[in-house]
Amino acid sequence: MEAGGVTFAVRAPAAAALWLCLFDGEVENRVAMVRDGDGWRVHVAGVDEGARYGFRAEGDAPFDVAKLLVDPHATELDRAFAYDPRLAEYGADTAALVPKAIVRAPLPPLDLPPLTRAGGLIYEINVRGFTMLHPDVPAAQRGTVAALAHPAVIAHLRKIGVDTVELMPITAWIDERHLPPLGLRNAWGYNPVVPMALDPRLVPGGLRELRETVAALRVAGIGTVLDLVFNHTGESDLLGPTLSLRGLDDSAYARAADGTLINDTGTGNTLDFSRAWVRALVCDSLRHFVAQAGVDGFRFDLATVMARGPGFAADAPIFAEFAADPLLRDRVMIAEPWDTGPGGYQLGAFPDGWWEWNDRYRDDVRRFWRGDGGMGALATRLSGSSDVFGAERTRGVSFVAAHDGFSLADLVAHAERHNHANGEDNRDGHGGEIAWNNGVEGASDDPAVLARRAADVRALLATLFATRGTIMLTAGDEFGRTQRGNNNAYAQDNATTWLDWVGRDVALEDVVAELAARRRALPALRDPALRHDAHWYRPDGAPMRDSDWDGADDVELRLPEFTVRVDRAARRVEVRAVPLSR
Repeated sequence: MEAGGVTFAVRAPAAAALWLCLFDGEVENRVAMVRDGDGWRVHVAGVDEGARYGFRAEGDAPFDVAKLLVDPHATELDRAFAYDPRLAEYGADTAALVPKAIVRAPLPPLDLPPLTRAGGLIYEINVRGFTMLHPDVPAAQRGTVAALAHPAVIAHLRKIGVDTVELMPITAWIDERHLPPLGLRNAWGYNPVVPMALDPRLVPGGLRELRETVAALRVAGIGTVLDLVFNHTGESDLLGPTLSLRGLDDSAYARAADGTLINDTGTGNTLDFSRAWVRALVCDSLRHFVAQAGVDGFRFDLATVMARGPGFAADAPIFAEFAADPLLRDRVMIAEPWDTGPGGYQLGAFPDGWWEWNDRYRDDVRRFWRGDGGMGALATRLSGSSDVFGAERTRGVSFVAAHDGFSLADLVAHAERHNHANGEDNRDGHGGEIAWNNGVEGASDDPAVLARRAADVRALLATLFATRGTIMLTAGDEFGRTQRGNNNAYAQDNATTWLDWVGRDVALEDVVAELAARRRALPALRDPALRHDAHWYRPDGAPMRDSDWDGADDVELRLPEFTVRVDRAARRVEVRAVPLSR
């Protein structure tokens, strides 16, 4: 924005003409834009903050001037995206279907208290599902980012020792095209369209709402990480909707030698990070959320895509660009270190300073407590996974359950997925997830079965909180959230994913609070630097030998500051600030 008007600019190098479309209600006023290198530009006098706009691109197919296109740099939209078949129909006008971008001036500079970012407890939150059923949050605020700043919510976060909240996607997304005919909606948000605009369903107060929530959490000593999706956009495959990048410059999407879209994401398209302008859009987005909202870091969905060009490279340009940026270089960066493409699994390969979701921790810990995993693997995970990250420092984010997969309570009650409600004949989701049912599949009223499940959940939680470095807990797992065996609940925007605050297991919640308090009292446990003065012992007090690990069910880890005892038969993991035995 400038005095007396607004300059609009957008990239569309192959277009023959570009039109800025200004809206007064439903009345559209088209203004021709002027080519400026690979982009187009126009200054319009008299336009002020709050103006609504989009673009139309003209040229040979696949350009379709009938499609209203959202500015890839939009920071606010007038409504959420809603799927309609006409969005993918060539020649069908979509002005009435597509959200309009809103002109907004930058907010004033932030003044936030500092936050110490040593390793801690990350708390993964599905923003909408987190408070939809919270009795203390006002009805109008439930399901929004603002609800996270409610005193009752902050009190809960502090009770269980949360250091950082990780918010599942809150930028504007669109439902996958197969969901509306099934009467379903995307509940997770991993299908974004534009990277900077917040979704009005989750953040109706826009950027100001996000920054006020970040500030309230920071005052409580809690950081905020945004889970962002830069691996693909909701424009999907060639049959998908034309909403933004596809209609302006679809060179953003990676293509094979024969011109077909590369699908390393399993969602129809993959952004091409070998292109400098794609990386620039990503960097602009991160800077926007740091400068305007004060967020402390980012978690990147299917992060391997960002280092492809076309193959994964540990020295990919995006890493250097983040590290050199004065606004980004001190932010927390967390990778989901895999995608579905060739060589997509890259756990341990991201640069120093990055944290990585450690699925090997998840799998080995689950196998151990299921009974078919060894003590040696568990010991390695408890100690920080030096086999993955090296012997000096762990960069892993250790977790036993996340949004994707069984909830913690469900993984000890279901040996099989139960995803029928997703409308895909129970074919979606992980068919071989490491889980067990303690003899009865699903709900049970057998006291013995329920007792075994409760013991398993407590053992899993105790293991997590006894683990070196950074750990992650998904919201609700501290009080027994269940998805009734659905291990891919992305399409369940209903009681399946809405946390049951009234019926929660408060006794389990209290156990987690105690575990968190013990962990917080031991800085050496949370320190990601790996220790070489840690030693493992047998129950008789003798040091563990290599031959002892096979079949071991009871061991003790000793450091000068604390001791950890693992007893599989008793379903117990115990951490003490003083030695258990010598």
